[in-house]
Amino acid sequence: MIVVTTPTGQVGSKLVARLLAEGEPVRVIVRDAAKLGPDVRERVEVVEGSHGDADVLDRALPGADALFWLVPPDMRASSAEAHYLAFARAGADAVRRHGVGHVVGVTSAGHGWPKPAGLLSAAFAMDAEFERTGVAYRALSMPFYMENLERDLGAIRERGEFSLPYAPDRPLAMIATRDIASTAAGLLRDRSWTGQEHVPVFGPDRLTPNQLADVMSEVLGRPVTYHQTSHEDFVAGLTAAGFSTQAIQDMVEMHDAQNDGLYEADWAAATPTETDFRTWFKEAIGAGSQA
Repeated sequence: MIVVTTPTGQVGSKLVARLLAEGEPVRVIVRDAAKLGPDVRERVEVVEGSHGDADVLDRALPGADALFWLVPPDMRASSAEAHYLAFARAGADAVRRHGVGHVVGVTSAGHGWPKPAGLLSAAFAMDAEFERTGVAYRALSMPFYMENLERDLGAIRERGEFSLPYAPDRPLAMIATRDIASTAAGLLRDRSWTGQEHVPVFGPDRLTPNQLADVMSEVLGRPVTYHQTSHEDFVAGLTAAGFSTQAIQDMVEMHDAQNDGLYEADWAAATPTETDFRTWFKEAIGAGSQA
């Protein structure tokens, strides 16, 4: 039995579909079972509730051979670290209680970074909680998700522009969520691995934001330009969106660390995944045009 958290999220939904296609028995922890598609709901065991709740975990983990763990973000939390650790401690304690043998967690690349990295430091603290249990653990260590650009597809299509808080001429490490799901599925199905490792999962490209704009221009057949979001505009946008003061600091520290090279060591060590940016963008902009 494989237990999957966040089964309706970008990674979790793809993972569940892949595991079911491969004939694996799956149990999901979901806050609202109605959000599961009927084709999924009929084929999995469902435990409703939050995987930050010990009682929910005690209903979900009996008999589990493996657990997929992803902490859902909460940008209104008083602290990213407190939020991640509350989930991680509940999960780690439950893994001990139920003798789960293997855990695959979604985290960030850049373990060992010597400076505060906000949201990413919180993910590293989560990994440490699971590692202290002694469970066989694989921390899937990720860079920037390609899917983060989905919120800019309208501006790309209508105005030929997009913006991020990253340097325009420095390569931006990226990954498609389907490749995260594929990597996780392989580890959850073949549990011959032991020990604890950080597994960097990076896409095959090494493109700067300016070069991403070039790819978009080629795909669309018209110019697309990139603008780096200023610190002031970035903070103002987060404030307007209702982020807490600490969440804003966490996000700023995360982006500063990424711009300073947080991902470089893991990027150099990673085996590239399948999905390149051009392929992802063609599919994403196509789907958006049909919406």
